[in-house]
Amino acid sequence: MSTKVYDANEVTLVFAGIPIDSGYADGEFIRIAQESDDFTDVVGTDGEVTRSKTNDRRTTISVILMQSSVGNAALSALNNLDRAANNGAGVGPILIADRQGTSVFAAAECWISKPPDVSYDREATAREWTLRAACPERFDGGN
Repeated sequence: MSTKVYDANEVTLVFAGIPIDSGYADGEFIRIAQESDDFTDVVGTDGEVTRSKTNDRRTTISVILMQSSVGNAALSALNNLDRAANNGAGVGPILIADRQGTSVFAAAECWISKPPDVSYDREATAREWTLRAACPERFDGGN
């Protein structure tokens, strides 16, 4: 039996060449959600089941930063550039890795699909950036 250690400071996020290595919100700060199941299935009248591979690997990545994070300015500048320029100026690679474990998420094409909703409060609040990735490679390992 061995003791495992998880350290949120050992999670790497690099998007479009921009490392986001500080300013994360308290609690959950990155969420990765695949849009579709890898396989669907149907059953015939006689009970025979057929499985179909969907080939839809599109993924939504939520990056949750404190409103004071410098990562907000970097992502905002990239998002503004993407909207203003032609041909996907804001599309770039993404890498999310747990450096103390074996989990890795990577995609050659990722973009900001939506800037965060913004609210101002008595105390600092979080900003949740929504990114989309096409055709990612992922390994959900342990730590």
